[in-house]
Amino acid sequence: MAIIGMLSLFAPIVPLVGCAVLFVAVDFATGVAASRARARHQGEEWYFESHEAWRTVLKLGFVVIAIAMSWLVERYVLDFMTLNLAKIFTGFTCAVEFWSFLENASQLSSAPMFVWLKRYVRRRIRKEVEGE
Repeated sequence: MAIIGMLSLFAPIVPLVGCAVLFVAVDFATGVAASRARARHQGEEWYFESHEAWRTVLKLGFVVIAIAMSWLVERYVLDFMTLNLAKIFTGFTCAVEFWSFLENASQLSSAPMFVWLKRYVRRRIRKEVEGE
């Protein structure tokens, strides 16, 4: 019964965790494919390395824990403020994974759309950081 209570405590962040898991999984899959394509292009032998998969599992664990911790802080510690920490952290995580996906996609496909989108996102980030 205590486990069900703990799980229900985190029910509001299930969509955030699901979104982060999806972004990490897509980046992992395209990263493996890009690694294979790069090796084939360079004429090297390619093989799947389990330590890369375990690194992704570890990263995913930390992402889920960080989303949960930020949600707990915003919900129960700083509940007098509207910070949206969990959403901000999830958004940051998804943005990083999306950027990595764009790199992988532009490497896998020389489709102009991915190359353009990668350049566009880079320009927009630079503009936001510089405050223009």
